[in-house]
Amino acid sequence: AEENLREVQFSRTSEIEEIQRAITAENDRIFNPLPKKLENEKKEPVMDCSVRSSFCGIFMDFQMANQRQSSRSVASKQKKRTSELLPLIDLDFSASFSLLDLPPVNEYDMYIRNFGKMNTKQAYVQCNEDNLDRDIQTEEVETLEKWTQHPGESALVSGGEEHFNLNTSVNGAPTPKIDSQRLAKFLRSACQVVAVLLEEDQVATQPRKLRSRQTSLSISDSCFQLNTNQPFLHGRKIPCLYVSQVQRQTLLSAHGLPEKAGVGLLSRKSLICVWNIWQPSSPQKVLICDSEVMCCCFSPSKATLVFAGTADGSLLVWDLREDSRMHPCMMITETEWTFRVPTFSTDGILNSVNHTSPILAVEPVSTSLNSDHSYGLSRLSYQEAVLMSSFAFAIFLSLFPKDISQRIPQTLNIKFLSSNPNHFIVGTNIGLVGHGTRHDLKVVPKLFRPQESRLRSISITAIDFFPFGKPLFLVGCSDGSIRLHQMTSEYPLMQWNGSTKGQPIIALQWALTRPAVFFALDASSNIYIWDLLENDLLPVAKQTMPSERVVTMTLLGEPEKANGLLGIVLAKESGQIDIQYVKKKWALPQPEESDKLYSILLQSF
Repeated sequence: AEENLREVQFSRTSEIEEIQRAITAENDRIFNPLPKKLENEKKEPVMDCSVRSSFCGIFMDFQMANQRQSSRSVASKQKKRTSELLPLIDLDFSASFSLLDLPPVNEYDMYIRNFGKMNTKQAYVQCNEDNLDRDIQTEEVETLEKWTQHPGESALVSGGEEHFNLNTSVNGAPTPKIDSQRLAKFLRSACQVVAVLLEEDQVATQPRKLRSRQTSLSISDSCFQLNTNQPFLHGRKIPCLYVSQVQRQTLLSAHGLPEKAGVGLLSRKSLICVWNIWQPSSPQKVLICDSEVMCCCFSPSKATLVFAGTADGSLLVWDLREDSRMHPCMMITETEWTFRVPTFSTDGILNSVNHTSPILAVEPVSTSLNSDHSYGLSRLSYQEAVLMSSFAFAIFLSLFPKDISQRIPQTLNIKFLSSNPNHFIVGTNIGLVGHGTRHDLKVVPKLFRPQESRLRSISITAIDFFPFGKPLFLVGCSDGSIRLHQMTSEYPLMQWNGSTKGQPIIALQWALTRPAVFFALDASSNIYIWDLLENDLLPVAKQTMPSERVVTMTLLGEPEKANGLLGIVLAKESGQIDIQYVKKKWALPQPEESDKLYSILLQSF
C-alpha cells in the first residue's frame, strides 16, 4: 500500500513539474524575438510539439493584459481632460470687413463721371423714353405643336396650331411668312419647265409646223424652224445672230427696220428677239430700239442683260429681269405682246464722248479665266464688261506701222482671247489683223499677216477663236481666203485661198464639240465643212442652200455633254430662221482629237 501511495505522489509531482517547465518555456518563447519564418503567421500561443503531444492546456498572458489596462486608463484620463478644456478655449468672431470693394462701371457711369469736365449740359425732352428695347444674343426658338391620331375617326387625322409668328393680324390669326425672292426664283424655273412641256405637247399635236423634220441638206440629219411668222417680224432682215455662252439654248436674233414704213409703235423700230430653241413657237421676249441694230450679244456670266450696237453709234442695254408692266404692250392677232424699251442708252451722252460711226461689233468679256494655260501671255483679273468696235477706232492706229497708218485702216470686227481677255485682235480692211491688250502696251506680234507679203484691199470679214484652250484663231477674208493663226506667230500656220472660188466669207466658226472641225459660209449661200484630221487641204463637205440666200450663220451646241449635239442656225433673206442638226460624224468628238490636231499644225509650221 505504501508503494502504491508513493507511486501516485511521484506521478503527481512529475506532472506538476512538467506543467511548470511548459509554462516557463512558453514565457521564454513570448519574450524572446520570433524567428523570421514565423513573422507572417498568426501571433497565437503555440505550444511545443512535445508539450502538445503530452498535454493540452490554456495559456494566459498576464503581462500583456496589465499593459492594456494601463493604456485604457491613460486614454480615459486624456479624454476627460479634453472635455474639460474644450469649453474654455472656444473661438469667437469679433468683426468682419472687406479688403477691396470695386463695383463694375457701365458706360453711363463713365459718362456722368466725365460730364463735369466737358462743355456740355443735360437737357430732358419728351421722347417716349418709356419705350425701351433690349437686344439679346440668342434667337427665339420657334415652336409648332401638332397632333395626330391613327387610325383617324374621320378624314382629318392630324392637325395643330399654325406656324408661330409675332406678326399677327388684327383678329389674332398669325400672318404667314413668305420669302418673295425665293418664290419668284422657283416660279421662274417652274414656269420654264412647264412652258417646255406645253411646247412639246403642241409639237405633238401640230407636226407640220413645229416638229423636227427630215431635211433636204446633205450635211444634216434633221432641222426645225423658229416661228418668225409673227406680224411684227414680216419684211425685216436679220443682220445678226448670237448664242449665249452660258445658256446654250438661248438665242438672239436682230431684225432690221421694216421694208414698208407703217403706222404705230413698231413702224420705225428695230427689234431683237430672245429665243429658247426648245420653245420655237414664239420668242421669249421682244426688245425694241429707235435705230437699226448692227450687232448684239448677251452678258458673259448670265443671260440676263442684252447689249446692242446701232448704226448711229448708240450702245443699248436691256435688263431682261425687269417687270413687263414697265414696258408698252400691244394686242396683235389676239395675243398680247410686251415690247421692251432699253434700260440704258448712250443717246443722251454728249457727241464729244459718244460714237458718231456705226457700231460694228459688240463682244462680251468674261470675268474669269477658263483656261489653266497662259501660253506666254499675261494673266489678269477682270470685271464683267462689254467692249465695242466702231467703224474707225483711232486707238487701234498705234498698232500699225507708220506707212500703213497713213492709209487709215478701218477696224471691222474684234474678238477677245477667252483664256486671257486682256488680249484682243481686230480685223481691218487691208488684210491685216491687229493684236492689242487692254492694259499692257507692248505685244508680240503686233500684226498677223497673210502668207503673201504685199498688202491688198482685202477686208477681214470673220474672226473666231479656238474654243478648246489653245491660242489659235481663224480669219475669213473678203477674197474667200481662210487663215489659221496662232497668237505667238506673225504668219499663219495654214492658209486656204481657193476653197470658195473667190466668194467672200460671211461667217466662220469652230465647231463647239469637235476641235478639228470648223464651218464657213460664203456670199453665195454655200456652207463649207472642214475636218483637218480627214483633209487639211480642202473642205470635206460643201452644201448649197437650195431655196433662198442665207445672210448670216452661227452655231449652237453643248460641248459639256457627250451626245455630240451640234446645230447650225441659218438666217435667210426673208427673215426665216432654220436650225440644222449636223450629222454625227462631224459632231461627235474623236479620242484625243485636240492633241492630234495640234501635232498636225506643228508639222505644217
